[in-house]
Amino acid sequence: MSGQSKAQGINFRKLIPLLLIVAVAVTAFVAFRDQFSFDALSENRQVLIDFRDANFLATSIVFILAYIVIVAFSLPGATIATLTGGFLFGLFPGVLYNVVAATVGATIIFLAARMGLGEYLSGKIDSGSGRIRKIRDGLLENEISVLFLMRLVPAIPFFAANLVPALVGVKLRLFVFTTFFGIIPGTAIYTWVGVGLGDVLEAGGSPDFGIIWQWNILGPILGLCALAALPIIIKAFRAGK
Repeated sequence: MSGQSKAQGINFRKLIPLLLIVAVAVTAFVAFRDQFSFDALSENRQVLIDFRDANFLATSIVFILAYIVIVAFSLPGATIATLTGGFLFGLFPGVLYNVVAATVGATIIFLAARMGLGEYLSGKIDSGSGRIRKIRDGLLENEISVLFLMRLVPAIPFFAANLVPALVGVKLRLFVFTTFFGIIPGTAIYTWVGVGLGDVLEAGGSPDFGIIWQWNILGPILGLCALAALPIIIKAFRAGK
């Protein structure tokens, strides 16, 4: 029996990377969820600082690779990793490290999902109901705006913003471009929280993870969302006329 299921049109060999990601994510969540926590960071902060001071380049490389793995396998702890980037490296290059690592990790998920299910779902949509096809076509017609919105809106889970574009046929270069620039605002905020994490830990406190919902922070992000949505609004207005 071949790896291709003619009844379903799915090449199961192409699903292996995606299934591997899911398996690792589930296993890691069950086995290591307590290790990717604020308490774990608090307990090991001095070890991390000492290692960074003695081996800055090695620390940078290890951090970026670890962050890529966390994102690529959808492991718990992406927020903690972002805070750690600010804690260890400051706002810069902390933001750069966080954005690059998150973008690479997201791209790995995107490619795995596209290879495993992208072609199959695209064929299903093409042969399916007109409504679903119109939604897909509308997304692709406004790729850049929609992708930026998916990155800028805090309520959209990061993994969903990685998978949905892959499953509807978004171009790789646009995915990478909008991911890199679209996550900068939110990443910069949490990296900045991480910059002050040392003082918080010394005081025995915990970081304010809800800072992104404060109006002075959320307002500018919503402004960027409106800017990203503007081409869609203008196009819809012109079509209505």
